[in-house]
Amino acid sequence: MWPLDLYTIGGRSGLGSAVSLSGADGTIAAYRSLEPFVRVGIQFVVAVLVTTIVLGLLHRYGSKAVRKSRQSPVISIGIGGPSLLVVSGLAGTGYLIVDTSIGVFFGIPLVILGATVIPVVLAIGLTAIGRTIASRLGTDRLWVGIVIGSLVSGLAGLALSATIGVAGLAGALGLGASIRVLFSGAGTARPDERTVPPANKI
Repeated sequence: MWPLDLYTIGGRSGLGSAVSLSGADGTIAAYRSLEPFVRVGIQFVVAVLVTTIVLGLLHRYGSKAVRKSRQSPVISIGIGGPSLLVVSGLAGTGYLIVDTSIGVFFGIPLVILGATVIPVVLAIGLTAIGRTIASRLGTDRLWVGIVIGSLVSGLAGLALSATIGVAGLAGALGLGASIRVLFSGAGTARPDERTVPPANKI
């Protein structure tokens, strides 16, 4: 009986993973079946809503991350690129195992991690891209960056490859800047706030 039970459990796990993969393929197929201008409109509206909510809730932190990503985008992308792959991989793994016996303990937390981190870093990255473009046009306001970044996200909806490229760039930029802000906030932010020994004071 034990080998038969083991086979049944393994079969159910494999079936759950296959169902998860087919669900992901179905979502991509449904997305590609939409008209290009419909995808543009949906992505623009979703980007505006998510970016406004994220920067509204995390205004101080989000503004710092946007400034940090614009000051040194290459460093932010260099840090955020590998980190985004790790976060996406963990979220994808959690999605695949959520229907298995260990999905309750490991899959759901990983999915929650991805669903929490990825929208935040995408919002920060899109806003940074939007403000960079807006600065070339003579303005540098936050709300203008949100609108232009959302327009970039919407226009990327004309092609799936463009959507993936813009999302990857914005996610890497936003996650790298967020990590840098978190680590810079852990230490002393301002030199004038550091404790100076009495012997070194003038």
